[in-house]
Amino acid sequence: MKRVYSTDSPLLVGHMRNLLELEGIRCFTRNMGLVGGAGELPPTAVWPELWVERAIDHDRAEEIIREAQAEGPAAGSHWRCPGCGEELEPQFGQCWNCGTRRPREE
Repeated sequence: MKRVYSTDSPLLVGHMRNLLELEGIRCFTRNMGLVGGAGELPPTAVWPELWVERAIDHDRAEEIIREAQAEGPAAGSHWRCPGCGEELEPQFGQCWNCGTRRPREE
């Protein structure tokens, strides 16, 4: 088990966990309820953490997290789902109708 991400926001930790799980990386969170201990403990010691179960997934997990952090606001144009033909707005990375992931742009 290796830690791949930590921040003061439980929402961001949960978001990163969802991204990793979508890629098939098994992971878990720690310290999700310790924020109340801040002050008695050093602030970063109680931050929520994201861990991967298998060390072999560590590098790929860090890459996914870096990419997610580098993404700015949704830009681009609408796209058509290759799975069902639904037209989607640029901020969606997955089709809401059939679940097909957005194809990577070349």
